[in-house]
Amino acid sequence: MIHFKEIAKILGVLLVLIALLMLPGAAISVFYEETPWPILTSAVITLIVGVTLFLSFSKEDRNIRKREGYLIVALSWVFMVGFGLLPFFFSEEVVTFEDALFETVSGFTTTGATILTDIEALPKGLLFWRSMTHWIGGLGIIVLTVAIFPLLGIGGIELFVAESPGPTSDKVHPRISETAKRLWYIYIGLTVAAALLFWAGGMTLFDAVNHSLATLATGGFSTKNASMAFYDSAFIQYTAIFFMFLAGTNFTVIYFAVVGKFKNVLRSDEFRVYTVSLILIAVALTIPIYNNGSDDLELSFRNSLFQVVSLVTTTGFISDDYTQYGEGVTYSFFLLLFLGACAGSTAGGIKFVRHLTFIKNSWLEFKRLVHPRAVVPLMINGDRVTGRIITHIMNFLLLYLLTFVMGSLVLTIMGYDILTSLGAVATTLGNVGPGIGKVGPVDNFAFFSPAAKIFLSFIMLLGRLELFTILILFTPFFWRAN
Repeated sequence: MIHFKEIAKILGVLLVLIALLMLPGAAISVFYEETPWPILTSAVITLIVGVTLFLSFSKEDRNIRKREGYLIVALSWVFMVGFGLLPFFFSEEVVTFEDALFETVSGFTTTGATILTDIEALPKGLLFWRSMTHWIGGLGIIVLTVAIFPLLGIGGIELFVAESPGPTSDKVHPRISETAKRLWYIYIGLTVAAALLFWAGGMTLFDAVNHSLATLATGGFSTKNASMAFYDSAFIQYTAIFFMFLAGTNFTVIYFAVVGKFKNVLRSDEFRVYTVSLILIAVALTIPIYNNGSDDLELSFRNSLFQVVSLVTTTGFISDDYTQYGEGVTYSFFLLLFLGACAGSTAGGIKFVRHLTFIKNSWLEFKRLVHPRAVVPLMINGDRVTGRIITHIMNFLLLYLLTFVMGSLVLTIMGYDILTSLGAVATTLGNVGPGIGKVGPVDNFAFFSPAAKIFLSFIMLLGRLELFTILILFTPFFWRAN
């Protein structure tokens, strides 16, 4: 039997936190002499519901089992989105429910895809709440990864609680709450540092804070219609590259770097592959970008590096229209939508540790074919990867591919061209933002029908919560009593 009362109490606490995090947006509205009522009204409604849920079931105190854990994860995001869209809806800046839903889901899942055609026309308070949805979503992923996903045994992401990304058993700290607290400090500290550097680089303080919230959450919402391309500044763009790279790094690796345990950093196979891959891909793409119209080698490299880091870390900021450099470059950037950064980061996507496990296991399979009696273990970070984890990762990759194919098929049936359908599903499933076709780097998602926007919102949630967390709720045996 599922203990719904315990779930309701936890959801109540979540809504109270969401209500409190809405208040800075209302304060900014007052500061810029805008009406704060849309955000204040939303905060009050969210607070009332949250307090009611918590007080009604505050005496409930049962151990959370796996089934409750899955429901808490899924319902937490449903409740965040349901109440998080209220400021958009009440402001009348986003007219329809499906538009408010899409923008809010895109924010909390740190996807960064938008239906807004004139971002700069939005009130400052609403823009700030829009950026806050990114930051809350990024922080939420850290909470889920550290405190809840390991208890559920979710393949791939549970590796985050190990000493470094990969199937190791050494924990970064014996107490989960202490681990989460230290990682939150890093998250907040990096957000503040990025804001200060953006401000020093020439952004207004408001823009600097908003872009730092989006950068560390690997979200991509900008306060400018042209995204980062608005700022013709090498300092700002290299600053963004640096912090996007950090945001895509496993936060336990960053923690070990902060405390001086550099051996633990270098021990991470995923981090080494992640770093080297970004550099090699950026250098390789600099050549065709330079040969296709750019007369500045440094600018070509910067645009290449910026877009590679932005797409691989699933941030989705734009410094240039990469589709203007030929079909080869466009296709290369499309493939980057399927990489993802590191497990245990705020990035979405497949994650490098899964790709690394797949490649190593495939290579070892050739050796096993030649030596069928040999015991050839798969090693990550010097530790053996268990068969259960390998199987789970393989299943995840297959399910991810199947979701991409079927999702693209659904959009084509709805009447959209193949290129746009492939780009839209790839970028929303990977929580990236820009894609190809009519959802390229200088386009948006406003043209989609209400049904397509709702469908793509579901795809974003599915990708953000690692597929299994959502799909398991649709299986009949999940709901059967023990």
